[in-house]
Amino acid sequence: MAAILIVVLVMAASAATPTSACPFCGTVGQSLAQRRDAAAIVAVAEAEGTAAADPSSVLVQRFRIDQVLHDAAHASVVGTTVPARVAGPIAGTAVLFGTVIAAAPEAAADDLSWSAVAADETLLGYVAAAPATDLPAAERLRWFADRLEHPDPAIAADAFTEFGLAPFTAVHAAASALDPVRLQAWVNEPGIDARRRGLYGLLLGVVAAVGDPAVAHTCIDTLHRAVEAPADDFRAGFDGVLAGVLVAEGETGLDYLEHRGLFGRQARALDQRHLLAAVRFAAESLTETIPRGRILTATAALLASPAVAADATVDLARYRAWGTVAEVSRLWDMLGADDPLVRRAVAGYLTACPLPAAKQALEQIRLRDPERLQQALDAAALPAAR
Repeated sequence: MAAILIVVLVMAASAATPTSACPFCGTVGQSLAQRRDAAAIVAVAEAEGTAAADPSSVLVQRFRIDQVLHDAAHASVVGTTVPARVAGPIAGTAVLFGTVIAAAPEAAADDLSWSAVAADETLLGYVAAAPATDLPAAERLRWFADRLEHPDPAIAADAFTEFGLAPFTAVHAAASALDPVRLQAWVNEPGIDARRRGLYGLLLGVVAAVGDPAVAHTCIDTLHRAVEAPADDFRAGFDGVLAGVLVAEGETGLDYLEHRGLFGRQARALDQRHLLAAVRFAAESLTETIPRGRILTATAALLASPAVAADATVDLARYRAWGTVAEVSRLWDMLGADDPLVRRAVAGYLTACPLPAAKQALEQIRLRDPERLQQALDAAALPAAR
């Protein structure tokens, strides 16, 4: 058990699937509603002067507070000028978020750390109206669903952030608020942001999974066309599209991806990285529709891919899938000769595995390659097998 925990804690950093709804969205940061609800004061202000880096290299600009939103108790700050962190220079109106940095009963302007976001009347109204963060997540997502790809870029980005932060169970519960026609258009739109395409592929799968058969058919057809489209060098959002297939079709989706050759040796390395991410998502979130055995088999199938062999091995250790000892041990000679990450993953898996076959495989590797085995064990921070 201890060896298993070591493998999970030391090696799973690159393999663990985030708990957010969209592990394909990258780091999304805080939403405006989160910043609003965490702030002591939210205010409307006007920029004064230009932005400049402070001694810690943070970009700061001064603002005159014109109005306090929601909380009249802090009206004393109106008319004061405060420095606020900005992502870039702001000309004109901004919404300011003030958080307390010193114990002060009335939270005067000097007792707050301020950050600012450029805002017009539309964004100010959005910040004021966005559902509170203590409401049920699915209820909140239904409000933000209509604002995905909003004409105001800041609102569109924030609605995306809200979906990127939400638990997948909440996204599933909010499926009725999602528009399948718009999602299909966004998945196919060449100019759509790559991270958003991944989210929209996932959401399209959710709509297909809970919609009526006619809606499901069109959604799945769109996902299949996205999978089968000619690949470019980056294949933007492809991991989310693949995950959408698995959400929509379950085991049948895995059969489809296998039929498309994505698990085979001839598949593009980048596509297989996307595929492994989708399979990880299935392992975390789709076990009710895709049996664990199928997920383990799909992960093991990627051991033959040089691009993802190390990560797939780590995933199998995380899943405690000890039925692949022979396949994993063969990687030492097949791919490990030129890849220290593969050697580290193999050493970690075999050390964690409780089966006698794993110990035998480690001893065989030790006999023919003792120095590199010890290097791999040391790199994985694992105790040498005895």
